[in-house]
Parts: sequence; C-alpha cells; structure tokens
Amino acid sequence: MKAYIFPGQGAQFKGMGQDLYEKSPLAKELFEKANEILGFSITDVMFNGTADDLKRTKVTQPAIFLHSVILSKVLGDSFKPDMVAGHSLGEFSALVANKVLDFEDGLKLVSKRALAMQHACELEESTMAAVLGLEDSTVEAICADTKGIVVAANYNCPGQLVISGEQLAVEKACEELKERGARRAMILPVGGAFHSPLMEPAREELAAAIEETKFDQPICPIYQNVSTFAVTDPEEIKKNLIFQLTAPVKWTQSVQNMIRDGATEFIEVGPGKVLQGLVKKIDRNAEVSSAEF
Repeated sequence: MKAYIFPGQGAQFKGMGQDLYEKSPLAKELFEKANEILGFSITDVMFNGTADDLKRTKVTQPAIFLHSVILSKVLGDSFKPDMVAGHSLGEFSALVANKVLDFEDGLKLVSKRALAMQHACELEESTMAAVLGLEDSTVEAICADTKGIVVAANYNCPGQLVISGEQLAVEKACEELKERGARRAMILPVGGAFHSPLMEPAREELAAAIEETKFDQPICPIYQNVSTFAVTDPEEIKKNLIFQLTAPVKWTQSVQNMIRDGATEFIEVGPGKVLQGLVKKIDRNAEVSSAEF
C-alpha cells in the first residue's frame, strides 16, 4: 500500500517550486491563484528570495504547502494514495491532497495559521530544542519535573524528540537531559514554542477559521498528528486539526500505525527528504522515495 507523506516547516529552499511553475500549465495556474489569494507574490519569494526571505512566517508555511499540494495535483492520475499523513504544517497539505479541503480553503487556513502562530510567539519568550539519544519516557519525565512550561512536542523517530516551551524552562530541561545521557540537547533556531500550551492563543484563533471551513469526505484515510490512527470522518479530522497546534506531533506513532495497517511504500510530496529519513529510522525495511512529475 502507498502512503503519501507531506513535510512541515523547515523543508523550504530557494527556488522551490520553480520547476513546477515552468513545466506545468496547471502548476502555473495554481501558483498565480495563490498570489491572488495571499495578496502578495509568494512565487517571487519562493523562486528568487533569499533563505532569510523564505524564513518569514507569512511566507514559509504557505510556500511549503503550495509546493506539496501543487506537486500532488500535477501528478494527476498517478497520485493514488492508500493513506496520507503530514508532519505538522504538512497535515494541511495532506488534507488538500486527499480532497478533505479544497485548494483555496487550505491555503487560507495555512496563511491564517502562520500569522496566528507568529502572534502567539510574540506574547512570551519561548523556544524549542532537539533531544537525541534518550528514551521518550525519560525526556517526558524530565520535562514534567522541570519548573515552568516545557513539553515533548515532536516525536520524530526513536531517539529523536523535540521539546518546546518557555525559554528558561527549555534551557533548564536541556541541562538535565545532557546530565541524564542525551547525545545532544540543542536549542533550535525557531520563532517560538510550537506544539506546546503556549500556542493556545493561536489555537483559539485558528479554531474559529477551521469551524467555518467545509471539510469533505477524504478519498483515503489520514493519520493525524494528534490521534496517530486512520481517520476518515470529516468532523473528527476537523477536531484533531484544531488541537494540533497545542498537542505534540506524534510522527513516530503515526508511521508505525501506517505500517501496521499495510503501508509498504512511503512517498514524500514536497520539498526535501526529511520525512523519508525519519521513516527509515522508524522502520529500516520501509521503502521511501520522492514524488516526481
């Protein structure tokens, strides 16, 4: 069975999507439509902007979403997923690809999500850190025992977990994690504490927009970050998507459940190959590739 997977923030690169734009009339049409919806030329930034330009919040998330979604549409009849999943932001790409959301609604939600997250980041000094080489339970216990807000945020693969929270609490947790044997506990260059309780203002803002958006029946199950199991009910998909901003991304568990349910081939749709690497660390026997048009 084929599982199509969609990357999240951090996968962007200069020139992303330009080959699609130049080679596919459909891609060009959708990119131009995106420029209209967003009210600025995101294609100019994607194709010609610097790395710093691409890191701007209002650009990064829509750019990755557009690259992934438009690639899935350009694939045409060859895009036949048995199941889909997306890492954080990538969940929105997956929901457009499997027909739950239409292109315009998906892009509007992603744009709103990016701005809401940026606003939440400005309210309190916060950060995230990558932790390598410890059991999940050890990291969770240390976060729980640390004063302040710090939680497990991204379960990327066995031995690789990202924590998120208040700046001082994350720094303190990193010190403790190193003492307990972490190979690395490194503060990440991010704008704030994604997938933590500090994203509650963004969750509330995005929830209102999600509730007002039409969610259709998917063409195949989606394994969502919050639940990790196959979901096909539009109302359940909507509920999980609302809680995604403050809940951890359970990528390891999602991939394990997809494999348990019959996934043998994982195809990454969008920029980069980060998810392929994570899948191989979760199950070395899994077949991985990049979607190509």
